[in-house]
Amino acid sequence: MAKAVVYALLATAFILFMVFCPSKQHGHHDHLGLNRRLGFRDHVPVFDPLVAKMERYTEENGLGGETHNLDLVEHSPMMEASEVEQVHEYFSDEGKLNLTLRLLSLFPLIDQAPKDSYISSNELKHWLTQQAVERLNYRTQNEMESYDKDGDGTISFSEYQPKFSSQDLEKNGMEHGEAGWWKQQFDNADADKNGTLTFNEFKDLLHPEDSNNSEIHKWLLAEKMKRMDQDNDGKLNFMEFSHNAYDSFKSYVEFETGGAKAPTAEEKFAELDLNKDNLLEVEELKPLLHYLHPGELSYTNYYASFLMSEADDNKDGKLTLNEMLDHDYVFYSTVYDAGDNEEDYHDEF
Repeated sequence: MAKAVVYALLATAFILFMVFCPSKQHGHHDHLGLNRRLGFRDHVPVFDPLVAKMERYTEENGLGGETHNLDLVEHSPMMEASEVEQVHEYFSDEGKLNLTLRLLSLFPLIDQAPKDSYISSNELKHWLTQQAVERLNYRTQNEMESYDKDGDGTISFSEYQPKFSSQDLEKNGMEHGEAGWWKQQFDNADADKNGTLTFNEFKDLLHPEDSNNSEIHKWLLAEKMKRMDQDNDGKLNFMEFSHNAYDSFKSYVEFETGGAKAPTAEEKFAELDLNKDNLLEVEELKPLLHYLHPGELSYTNYYASFLMSEADDNKDGKLTLNEMLDHDYVFYSTVYDAGDNEEDYHDEF
């Protein structure tokens, strides 16, 4: 009960935070540009785990723009003193998040290897990856609890897709959304081939872009190729590659290299075409997987690079506490951008 009350307070503070926390326009536009270029809209990394927790709670409980009485929460007899103290350490009575205080508390948690009063690119990526893994695990756990009807800790296909009958499975329809199509995904995730999915296997099924399963990778690329393969021969010729896959690859590479020139479409096609038949097969597209199907773990790397480029004033490749404090809005710009006009976004991929 006490935890539920804490979450209610966090949700309230987050709603007020989105309303009252000041946005600095130049950081706002840069982050919005990153959304447009790299497709962050559906995979927004969150720097602060406290903000992630608030977002999660507001979404799950459909709180929207509702507000709650903070006094009732604070003086609840079920509220533990330590929880009240922790939450109120970072929020004002109006629900404003103290960004300076948050960054002061987070900096030593990120500065770990080595602990030298600087945050390197690797330390920042590791921090964001931790947050991403936690989110993936949390979502998977919620889905496991929803689908695991018999409570055995694994998911069968009938639990995952109860709408399909044995007759549907016998038909083995492979069009998008048909029984065979779903069963193929399920079987790819079933690494030990025992007919049910463990937690990690189910996570691979739910979040295939972040999986290390080679069968899932092959399936993702095959599905992507179907949408690019205009002559339906099961392979990509140069025109199909240059008009589809290359644009995604080029956008990400230019970001990774700070605007350096990416290989031309001709150069990249020749590099990928291992058997030199002037066609690309699924296996030959594997080096492009994280460009064509970036998952949350991929986005954390891009987001870490973005944060570093925005806040690293002296361009020495690491962040001091003062640099982070001077650019506090950058680390919380995912919240600032939450209310942007839909017309400002263009999902290029």
